[in-house]
Parts: sequence; C-alpha cells; structure tokens
Amino acid sequence: MSEALQGLSEYLASKLASKIVNTELAYGELTVTVAGDDLLEAMTLLRDDASCQFVSIVDVSGADYPSRVLRFDVVYHLLSPKKNLRIRVKVQTDEDTPIPSVTGIYPGADWYERETYDLYGILFSGHPDLRRILTDYGFEGHPLRKDFPVTGFVEVRYDDEVKRVVYEPVELKQEFRNFDFLSPWEGTEYVLPGDEKAKQ
Repeated sequence: MSEALQGLSEYLASKLASKIVNTELAYGELTVTVAGDDLLEAMTLLRDDASCQFVSIVDVSGADYPSRVLRFDVVYHLLSPKKNLRIRVKVQTDEDTPIPSVTGIYPGADWYERETYDLYGILFSGHPDLRRILTDYGFEGHPLRKDFPVTGFVEVRYDDEVKRVVYEPVELKQEFRNFDFLSPWEGTEYVLPGDEKAKQ
C-alpha cells in the first residue's frame, strides 16, 4: 500500500508541480496540501486522471489552529475504489478568505461544506446553498472553534406550553467544585458519594 501511495505522491508532484504546498506520507496515509486558488484544479485531476480516479468524496471537515495566521485547515478525504486508495487533501484559510466550493466536482460535498461552515465559520465561494445545517436559525458563533465558550451562550428547547422552540440563557445543572488544595495529596473536606463505604 505504501508503495502505491509513494508512486501516487510522485505522480501528483509531476502533474501539479508548484501547486502542491506540502506532501506527507505517514502511517500509511498520503496527505497533500494545496493553496486555495489551486484546489479545484487539484481536485479535478484527482477525480478525472486515469492514474488517480478518486471518484468518491468521503468527508470534508475543518480543524482550528487559532495561533496561526491561517487558522483553519479544510480537510477533504477522497477514495478511489478502482485503485483501492485513499488520499487526504488539505487547504489552509483564515476567517475571512473563502475557499472555492468543490460541489461542482463532487456534488456529495454539499452538506459536508455546509457542516464545515456551520461548525467552524469557514466560507466556501460558489457553494449553491451555504447556510447552517446542524445548529438552529439565529445561532450565534461556530461551536467547533477553539475560542467558542464551552457552555455556549443559550440553550434551545421545545416548550409544550407555548408550542414553539424557546431560547434561554445557559444554566449549569451542576455546581462547580472548588479545588483549592495546597498540596496535590491533600484530600477533600467533604465526603464524595460512595466514599462513605470506604474503611476509615
């Protein structure tokens, strides 16, 4: 398998030349990073070239690295059933720069790109219907960004009395425990449930 991926890596380097930013072959997987402007050309080659034939898009997802200038990776996973190979294609972008939608090449990328937009706020130019898909209408923020608050801002539930969805401020159901021990070996002042059964 790794020989086939190594051959594919060399073939893509000869075909796409300077358009490939980085190639990595690790743990039996090939990852190719391209610039956003070259994404459509690379994806078309991967689908149509007889030596590639990556006709199936498996997934599109995002990854957030807030310390980088181009904080987001958009990651495409492709499958070539005829060659029995998989490849990962990465593109880096920031919060404001859209990357081209691949829905014209892989129609199955439609909902994947919508999910990536919804959860990370990554923009896709040329997408036929770029709107939220998992969060509710009026939702603020993008939940998978590293800077999104862990508890969110509001909670949503269906209210049987008013027969509609209602938004309420987040309310934590469990109180926070205060761990202000001076030593990591110091125990708690209170008995945790179940500890009362331990031998004294």
